[in-house]
Amino acid sequence: MDRLQAMTVFVAVADEGGFSAAAGRLNISPPSVTRAVSQVEGRLAARLFHRTTRQVRLTDAGERYLVDCRAILSAIEEADSNAAGVHAAPRGLVTVTASVLFGRDVMSPILFDLLDHFPGLAIATLFRDRVVNLLDEATDIAVRIADLPDSALPAIRVGSVRRVACAAPAYLAERGRPLSPAALVDHEIIDFTNLSPNGEWVFSRHRRREVFRPRARLHIDNADTAIAAAIEGRGITRVLSYMIGPALKSGALELVLEEFAPTPVPVHVVHKEPGQTSARVRAAVDFIVENLRNGNVLDP
Repeated sequence: MDRLQAMTVFVAVADEGGFSAAAGRLNISPPSVTRAVSQVEGRLAARLFHRTTRQVRLTDAGERYLVDCRAILSAIEEADSNAAGVHAAPRGLVTVTASVLFGRDVMSPILFDLLDHFPGLAIATLFRDRVVNLLDEATDIAVRIADLPDSALPAIRVGSVRRVACAAPAYLAERGRPLSPAALVDHEIIDFTNLSPNGEWVFSRHRRREVFRPRARLHIDNADTAIAAAIEGRGITRVLSYMIGPALKSGALELVLEEFAPTPVPVHVVHKEPGQTSARVRAAVDFIVENLRNGNVLDP
């Protein structure tokens, strides 16, 4: 079995979580799958899977090798498509990254529609609450909610989101509504640390910057948990506007200090192909950009 076939087998085992399932997917015998993986591990002098009677899971080396194999197989499929003259019909794997909550609530429906629109595409998601390096982690497209540093990577602005403070109606009825950032000192604070890594809540009014340094008893690095705590009446939290759209609509949360909202945070779609963009990436980028701009989640 040549290297490309062995890579295909390895990816199938990783995707299916087992040797027998991979054999069924590829329509080859289970011993052939086992031999292929063993040959790869022998050539690399590295174990790619942890094997038990109940479970097959990737090792650290296997995780890294899987990223590279996906990229290589996708590039080969792209080359075959281009040579066959079907560049207008995008085919192959596109890997998309975004933050966890944005990926789950906003990007997932768009990606489902993308698959329906382009039957030749496959999608892999990498939803992480960190900045994924597109080049190092073999990822094609990223949705960045931030001011972008200077970069050679193409970026398309699709809108913005606001940093908003919010609390449950019951909490505000009991403790009162703060009328200025300074008044937050008299309130319970739920500090969503991913939004204020330097420990500061920045506000703005009439171009005047105001900084509040919360003395919180509750520091949370996950937006879902911070929002749930606010809904439960634990205090005032500060998140991005898209995160609490459903809670605002249902009345579970109310905005406070809206007149002190700082400059909105831009949202960009970034991809890693600054030269001639492949059909699969171009199609995915165009589709994602259009749907993010025309949706009701982002501000202009």
